[in-house]
Amino acid sequence: MQTSLARRQRHRRALGRRPQSRSGPTIGRIIAVVLVVILLTGGLVTATGALLVAAAYNQYAAGLPDPVAALTNIPFEQQTVIYDRTGKIELARLGDLKRELVTYDQLPGEIIDATTAIEDKDFWSNAGFDPIGIVSAGLDTLSGRPRGASTITQQLVRARLLPPEAFAGTTYERKAREIIQSIRLTQAYPGEEGKQQIITAYLNQNFYGNQSYGVKAAAKGYFGKSLDQLTLAQDAILAGIPQSPTSYDLLRNAEEVCLDANVAEGQECTNFKMVVPQDSEIVQRRNKVLDLMETRSPLTGNKHTVAEYEAAKTEPVELVPQVSAAWKAPQFVWQVRRELGQMLCPDSPTDCPKVDTGGFKVVTTLDYEMQKTAEKWVYVAARAPNAKDPSAILASRKIPKSARSWILGLRGHNINNAAAAVMDYRTGEVLAYVGSASYTSKGNRKFQPQFDVLSDGWRQPGSAIKPVNYSIGIDDKTLTASTMIMDVTTNFGGGFTPTQADKLERGPVRIREALEFSLNIPAIKATIMSGLQHVYDRSKDFGLSYPNGVAPVLSEGIGTLEVHPIDLLGAYSTIADGGVKMPQRMIGTILNPDGSTLWPTAAETPTGTQVISPAAAYVITDILAGNTVMAVNPFWGKWAIYDGKTRRPAAYKTGTTSDNRDVAAYGYLAPPTDKTAPALAVGVWMGNSDNSPNDGKLSLDTSAPLWSAILTEVSKGEKIAQFKAPPDIVSAKVDAFTGLKPGPFTKKTITELFVPGTVPTQKETLRQAVTVDAASGLLWQDGCVGPKETRGFFNMTEVEANFPAWQKANVAWGARAARGSGVGGGLKGTRTSYFYNGAFAPFGRTWGAPFAPRALCPIPAPPIICDPFAPTPDPALPAPSCVPLPSDPGGGPVFHPPKPTRKPH
Repeated sequence: MQTSLARRQRHRRALGRRPQSRSGPTIGRIIAVVLVVILLTGGLVTATGALLVAAAYNQYAAGLPDPVAALTNIPFEQQTVIYDRTGKIELARLGDLKRELVTYDQLPGEIIDATTAIEDKDFWSNAGFDPIGIVSAGLDTLSGRPRGASTITQQLVRARLLPPEAFAGTTYERKAREIIQSIRLTQAYPGEEGKQQIITAYLNQNFYGNQSYGVKAAAKGYFGKSLDQLTLAQDAILAGIPQSPTSYDLLRNAEEVCLDANVAEGQECTNFKMVVPQDSEIVQRRNKVLDLMETRSPLTGNKHTVAEYEAAKTEPVELVPQVSAAWKAPQFVWQVRRELGQMLCPDSPTDCPKVDTGGFKVVTTLDYEMQKTAEKWVYVAARAPNAKDPSAILASRKIPKSARSWILGLRGHNINNAAAAVMDYRTGEVLAYVGSASYTSKGNRKFQPQFDVLSDGWRQPGSAIKPVNYSIGIDDKTLTASTMIMDVTTNFGGGFTPTQADKLERGPVRIREALEFSLNIPAIKATIMSGLQHVYDRSKDFGLSYPNGVAPVLSEGIGTLEVHPIDLLGAYSTIADGGVKMPQRMIGTILNPDGSTLWPTAAETPTGTQVISPAAAYVITDILAGNTVMAVNPFWGKWAIYDGKTRRPAAYKTGTTSDNRDVAAYGYLAPPTDKTAPALAVGVWMGNSDNSPNDGKLSLDTSAPLWSAILTEVSKGEKIAQFKAPPDIVSAKVDAFTGLKPGPFTKKTITELFVPGTVPTQKETLRQAVTVDAASGLLWQDGCVGPKETRGFFNMTEVEANFPAWQKANVAWGARAARGSGVGGGLKGTRTSYFYNGAFAPFGRTWGAPFAPRALCPIPAPPIICDPFAPTPDPALPAPSCVPLPSDPGGGPVFHPPKPTRKPH
């Protein structure tokens, strides 16, 4: 290691290559810089303007602390403690054990160069802020590319050197105080030595993820090394973390690579190393730092060659084994920490040291008993099937024998992870939260236990998105629960020709049955009818967000757009709560170190937003509630919620992506009459951390029983409630097949629920009146045997006529359906089927009407009269059929006069 004097001399030689101001910027020069900013932003600088700028400087500088004292007396250790909702069970202590301070002489030039290269390239020469950068960032923000422009000095000031009152007012006012204090700090610590003190304080106070404060603690926590032992690549990756320490946390991005040769895939490993993948965002950011260091390394200069920088880009990021923090509900604690950052430092939530060191007592919304239940079921569903002795694990966790069969049925099907959450949908409070199975377990590529799938993962919801999309159409009055849509394989354009998983085409179905039984093609058509962009935009009102750059697509109706699972649970909670979206909350109360309440204030009481009407929400709830009634849906209904032998009214929906990468289930119980009791909603996800597909398991075999198990246990003993319709809901009888007002050919009706103003007034047009011969069933023509009858037959001419491609597919389906159920063909070789399938046909084995005949009925030949005077027929020909001649009143035959000779028949 170099001596302190040698390092100082080398640093000074490097510093000599860049412009330096030994005395630091003066107030006059600073005001001049501000005036330049005004000029660059289109302002007019006059003598009066200069005075106004000076006045503004003095106004915002008022009340700011002495920067010398502030930097000298930075407080570092005041632990924040997280509790459950009772305030008695300690979940975690933040910011403990991992803070180590260094002096400037202990900082290698590489870690300083890496930090300034990525965070503040002009650190050594600027006045504490970058006016050109501020203007540039402002222009980028106006053009839709928002970014920050804070220097290292500004970041330090914002994190440590501003009093709480400096954050009052607008963002611009806070920014002004931040810039002024940065200028004052740079003046108070002038020249090279001043910059050294500033960069040292900055590197000591930074949060680097993994509970590590200060670069020294981060080097030890991630790599088990002192700073002078780090490689060039390790210096660069540490420098890249502070921009977003939660997202760039190396531990949370790492995968455990098993070194045991004989461990089967998916089983736990005893000998492993933790490696951050080369394609992860933080490794890509490391490589960017290395690129910048080639030309922005004033301290190390030409010490490293281009080849060394390039080699550093390929260096594996291997972490030392970690000592797990003794946290309860760890992924929940991480989310609480994130929410604290948003509340305490709204302008810089990922750079908010006071979250960990503010000494707060945080009482959360977590119900620890529900948390233990959720953790138990998630673990046995995801990890037990991959263990050497799954039965022993199930017995040790006291899993009922009735549940063991579905869990053991997952063995060998490549499902390695799961996640679940429980919410109170009337308050938005998160009651239980499991972001991955078994946080402290050893993992692998398919099972990354520290990664939070619920909030950080982007996952396709599959059919679980359908209730949201349908609710938008029903609320808009574009759709109703009785709207008929043809379930027929259709080419929607762009090569998108989806099918149902069972390859059946059920023809005319109403939206109620289409949603209950999760039919794909009606869901796609309904979303198109409502408007792809409209549904995409309205779904955000439910709390859904999508990855950057994602736009509406034809397949969004079947859940191909990725979302955060916790957000989708919030969307279901919105439907459950009568269309009211409550803000999702994990924090109940924040107390200052002196015990006073910091949050909430009276003005911060959470309030909900009406997203859809109560009537629209209830229609969806009523449909989904059918999925827990065996008589309505015997397939989904087997996972109904019971308390003993009594079924709890519940509503739920499942989702399976087309390639089985994700399986999910979301649903909720009826709200308790006791307003203080939690109204429970549960969401679960199962799959693999590396997004690989499972081996042939659908949601009804996986996520549905997991959802049922969690909700059954967390609601045990609670009073059973019923779903209640809002006062404006309307019910009406409709045709069971067309969903319209019953007509002359209606054979079966059902009672349906409607949003006011949407009850059908049109009689059905699916069937048309056709006159047929009753004897033959063929089209009538004069002379048929008869009797003549008028019957109702399918009429495809008006079905989905606004969509030519749909109608073309419907006509082709009709030609096959006319031959009966089970006839294959069409665009994907799918088969016709009565709803729902051969095992369950609640409306009979019919599509609601027969298909009209095409042929005319035959006209029979006139009868031949036996005539005793007729010539004898040719014996070689068949004997003609005769009818008896009429008799006279006396009983004898009546003879006709002789007729001319004619040819034999």
